[in-house]
Amino acid sequence: MSKTYVEPVHAGEFLLSEGAGKISREAIALAAGVALPAGQVLGQVTASGLLTAYDPNAEDGSEAAKCILFAGVPASDEERRGRAVVRLAEVTESLLTGLDLDAEKALASHFIIVR
Repeated sequence: MSKTYVEPVHAGEFLLSEGAGKISREAIALAAGVALPAGQVLGQVTASGLLTAYDPNAEDGSEAAKCILFAGVPASDEERRGRAVVRLAEVTESLLTGLDLDAEKALASHFIIVR
């Protein structure tokens, strides 16, 4: 019997274009929690200021999409560091995790355009 493997999205693979230099990306602080893949849409928890997976049903601030995780991060019981695309970029819809129409509109307000 053969096994089928699914390769995850690689760091930055979802990017079609970004601003010159490093203007599109920033270092970020992520809340403790489950592993997050590259291309995960993120929201910001109002109380802590930490980023976490975008959740349209939340009521803690993370219901508003803010940016996209550049490279995957492992699960952790502690706050994590990462990098995110926060502005001036075009991204591939099919390589994003957690994207819905509201998130797409919110990202557009940060000049992150979904193609």
